[in-house]
Amino acid sequence: TCILVMKKCRKQDDNILFIDASREFEKVKTQNKLRPEHIRKIVETYRNRKEIEKYSHCATLQEIAENDYNLNIPRYVDTFEEEEEIDIKAVMADIKSLEAQRADLDKQIEVYLKELGIVD
Repeated sequence: TCILVMKKCRKQDDNILFIDASREFEKVKTQNKLRPEHIRKIVETYRNRKEIEKYSHCATLQEIAENDYNLNIPRYVDTFEEEEEIDIKAVMADIKSLEAQRADLDKQIEVYLKELGIVD
């Protein structure tokens, strides 16, 4: 859902406030629900024209012109989260350890199967 608020007589007309509230909801079965605190945050941000990292950004008309007047929210509100770096050597060591454990368990299972007369 996208909400556009346009005011003809607003005091500040040299910028546009972008709010990305796409993470501000509660998942309820097949429908998402805005809780009162989510609505309050959106309204408070709008009223105070606050810039909040990864949530809102006040873009100047110059900035919008530089973006070819593209009003796509992700162009102005960066919500990117860097992923934790993966230690490949540690992961490979874990895999080798798990493979060794599996091999030991296979040997134990084979002993039990022989005792039960299931395999030769």
